[in-house]
Amino acid sequence: MKLDVQLDGRPDEAAQRARALLDAGVDGLFTFEGPHDVFLPLIVAAGSSDVPSTDLMTNVAIAIPRSPMNLANMAYDLQLLSKGRFRLGLGSQIRPHIEKRYGSTWSRPAARMREIVLAVKAILNSWQDGTPLDFRGEFTRHTLMPPTFVPGPNPYGVPPVLLGALGPVMTRTAAEVADGLLVMPFHSHRHFRERTLPAVAEGLKNAGRDRIDIYPQAIVAMGENPEEIEAAAIGVKALLAFYGSTPAYKPVLDIEGWGDLQPELNTLSKTGDITKMIALIDDTILKTLAVKGTPTECATELKTRFADVADRVCAYFPGTTHPKKTIMTLAAELKTRPA
Repeated sequence: MKLDVQLDGRPDEAAQRARALLDAGVDGLFTFEGPHDVFLPLIVAAGSSDVPSTDLMTNVAIAIPRSPMNLANMAYDLQLLSKGRFRLGLGSQIRPHIEKRYGSTWSRPAARMREIVLAVKAILNSWQDGTPLDFRGEFTRHTLMPPTFVPGPNPYGVPPVLLGALGPVMTRTAAEVADGLLVMPFHSHRHFRERTLPAVAEGLKNAGRDRIDIYPQAIVAMGENPEEIEAAAIGVKALLAFYGSTPAYKPVLDIEGWGDLQPELNTLSKTGDITKMIALIDDTILKTLAVKGTPTECATELKTRFADVADRVCAYFPGTTHPKKTIMTLAAELKTRPA
């Protein structure tokens, strides 16, 4: 399996960090929509003479507050800069963030994401093959494309458009219209097998499609020794507690019999008691929802979970910056065949 790793969000540090990760043997870099713009670090990395050409991906760009035309422009130009190695990963976010953080409008997220994916692809394909742009949807319309604004065919082709999903409706939507599914990192092996993959199969059947690329994501507590592993586990527990406090992620806890944990975490999140939130994530929960161990142990677990359905995995290391040797071992072990 190939390894994709998060490129930290600060654009002024992106080139140096990208070079370090690539020197450690990772196969691709992705950005997260956090405190910095999701596109700028990728632009810096792709345009730097010090960074070798590599796979780049937004994971994810929050799509509902953005125009499909804006997303298409960014995808087109990053495809140019990366020499054909860019993937546009889109996501919906949740209602409070869309309305209260972005100041945008929330409604029917799966329907809107379906339309955004189709609109972005329609714009990119119009530029690529020269057909008139005529996208008329329920939420967005794109029917004007004067020659002045047409960049022409991209020499590296149209970049893939991926959709992040967790629940069955959004997962089916991704399987029906997107080029790839980004499996959100807060999940268990059981949830992935019993909920995600059946929803993918249903979506493909609905759309008359044969397959879709699947991009699993995993939260990883990794170290070279027990002390490093336990230190990494603190950051992982904090992230799992944050995800677990969100109602949208309760189905993952439900399937493991931990549904009562979600409202408890939610209540603590509103008081800001991070310490108590972390304390609720015991080692059983951590190992079920994340991956923990040495680089070799983590690689083995990731291949067990995903190698039969995907050829690459996105790894998050919350709160931990690993030395080159550790990342290199994980990347190398992922490339060996499963036992």
